[in-house]
Amino acid sequence: MNAPRGLSPMRIGIWQTAFLGDAVLTLPLIQAIKARFPEAGLHLFVRAGLDGLFSAQRELASVRAFAKRGSQKGLLAAYGLGFELGREGFDLWISPHTSLRSALVAACVGAKTRIGYSWPWYNRLAFTHLVDRRFDELAEIERLMQLGLPLGIGSPGIGPVAPKPRLDLPPEALKRAEVIFSGLPAGPILGIHPGSTWPTKCWPAEYFAQVARLALDAGAVVLLFAGPDECALAGRIAAAAQPYDQPAGLGTARLVNLGGQLDLPALAACLARLDACLSNDSGPMHLAWVQDTPLVALFGPTTRQLGFFPRGENSRILEMSMDCRPCGLHGHMACPERHHACMRDITPERAWDVLKGMLGV
Repeated sequence: MNAPRGLSPMRIGIWQTAFLGDAVLTLPLIQAIKARFPEAGLHLFVRAGLDGLFSAQRELASVRAFAKRGSQKGLLAAYGLGFELGREGFDLWISPHTSLRSALVAACVGAKTRIGYSWPWYNRLAFTHLVDRRFDELAEIERLMQLGLPLGIGSPGIGPVAPKPRLDLPPEALKRAEVIFSGLPAGPILGIHPGSTWPTKCWPAEYFAQVARLALDAGAVVLLFAGPDECALAGRIAAAAQPYDQPAGLGTARLVNLGGQLDLPALAACLARLDACLSNDSGPMHLAWVQDTPLVALFGPTTRQLGFFPRGENSRILEMSMDCRPCGLHGHMACPERHHACMRDITPERAWDVLKGMLGV
């Protein structure tokens, strides 16, 4: 596929308004586009709440929040936003998102070159250049990199080579993490993030508590991370993880519950400093591996084969071989088979066997 003749964009829009993990997985594409057009200004559009995370990303001229679940919900808002952005003079628009709303924004922006996937069908009306996503053949980073083919990034036969992703964090987030970690006692540090948007992606709370207790007994420090809606979960795990000879609720200097206390950039900065991390298949999982943090990721309703997995030699995926997996791209609110064995059968002992090697205990 040849690049458009004379293409030399100066204002590039990249539309990625999916989940946190999807945005992180787009970093190699962003880096490759900036390397291809170093003089251009890259403007990233993400769902509201994620913009602060990428505010220091060195390839980007700006990061814009799109309130897809709030004030900008609906096709009419997308139509208006597209025309508003059209007045900014974007000459290249790239969209990895496949919703009708995203296609409408792309069409209304009016950039001379607009690149998207060849499916769904309405993308044919919105984009000037279409590429096959090759969902069953490629992992997600490589799917995203396909969008660089019309720009002369890579070749159709070999495909674009994804740069190693790099996440740049704002100074205030790094400072927040420094303050937290400077107050911790000595010992290897295990971070636990037990939440997920999808309940079936969550390992049982009592399993997380058991791993935390094993880590404490081995002399490690345990940090619990949780978003605002997950604070009760983190509290239950913290209470259940207290050493057996200590009354529940008294706490310990080596078990720190940070649930609800960190914004997304500060969470990312803390994850980068861990000796090991234990997480479900979730957005924070991607924040850990992209910064080379040793990671144990628990996969239940989803599988590595879907392509949204943690990368690198420091990442380990724990999963069960079951005929009902995967049961969906994102999981479900409740197990369709009513047993949730894909997660319940991954034992705390199995997770600890890997984590203790990462922690060196």
